Amino acid sequence: MSSKRPIDWALYAVFVVLIMLAPLVMDSFWLNRVAKYLVYGMLGAAIALSWGYAGILNLGQGLFFGAGAYMLAMSLKLASQTSLQQGSDKPVPDFMLWNAEPGAPTELCCINKASFLWLPFQSQWFGVAMGLVLPVALAGILGTIVFRKRISGVFVSIITLALVLLVRLVVIDAQPITNGFNGLTDLGWFKVGDLEFDPYVVPTYYLVAVSLSLVLVSARLLVETRAGIILQAVRDDQNRARYLGFDVPSYQTFFFAVSAAIAGFAGMLYVIVSEFASPTFMDLTFSITMVVWAAVGGRSSILGACIGAILINVISATVSETEGFAEAWKAVIGLIFVLVVLYLPRGLGGLAHDLVDRFVVRKRGGGERALRVTSTSSQAAE
Repeated sequence: MSSKRPIDWALYAVFVVLIMLAPLVMDSFWLNRVAKYLVYGMLGAAIALSWGYAGILNLGQGLFFGAGAYMLAMSLKLASQTSLQQGSDKPVPDFMLWNAEPGAPTELCCINKASFLWLPFQSQWFGVAMGLVLPVALAGILGTIVFRKRISGVFVSIITLALVLLVRLVVIDAQPITNGFNGLTDLGWFKVGDLEFDPYVVPTYYLVAVSLSLVLVSARLLVETRAGIILQAVRDDQNRARYLGFDVPSYQTFFFAVSAAIAGFAGMLYVIVSEFASPTFMDLTFSITMVVWAAVGGRSSILGACIGAILINVISATVSETEGFAEAWKAVIGLIFVLVVLYLPRGLGGLAHDLVDRFVVRKRGGGERALRVTSTSSQAAE
């Protein structure tokens, strides 16, 4: 274990160096595209944390991603002067005028709805704070209810699946407030002081790359703490952990909330680089796709799940844009997933760990052989 740890951290270092050097060989278009892939990598890491280490298969991770995305998007919508309703003494989105109920006093209708929900989002940092607080609060409430009742396995998956579908329907039905199917578009740029993060410039890419690096390292350090080790024991045998006196629901809820926070943070970063928020973020298909990313990369490896998400999206984009595969690219991705499940059940991360194990064993075996030769030579000399 001690021999593997430096190698594992070396892999993290290599990955971080590669994504930091990427702008040297990419134009603005690819910078923006790769930044989106890095956000997906963050989602893969979040799934690995909840599924691989906590044993919680969350089929509704899109709920937390979408919650984070919408919170920041609301602030950036109000920051865009071209998307505000003209003639109002309060900053409210233009779509509220378009979606006003027939026969209702338009101006009053828009302002009343905005005053309760939209006005606090005039502060960009309120949107950022809510992008983290809301996903964590939702995960904390859901986790407390579910895990205290000792619900586990496929039932947790069904509950999270049903919840994300329910919230998606609410967002779509609340069209006068959320713009429904159309989502939030025509957003302003994210700002820190006087620095504006244009989605197609290098600073924006580095905002995402540095954020991903910090998330990966923090998640890895977290699972190596005492709490992380106990969590893995809970994953392997909950009854034994309870017998030893550990508060199993608290550990599960905490890590479930951490995974939700990462997903919410990823949602905010995605809004910064894509300039929109949509209810499609909470589609069931998207949430299941995240699980596929983690399975391909290796659900028991945070870095592996991250790389799996990036690779799958790169392959998807490449195949879908290749003549002759434009209509069959989903089948190609499905085939890759089937092959990985059949021949690499622990994903790419598991394969990497096996290679590291072989390297460590060979190195250790070579050292032992050298020691034996030295000892034999000494005895012969005597």
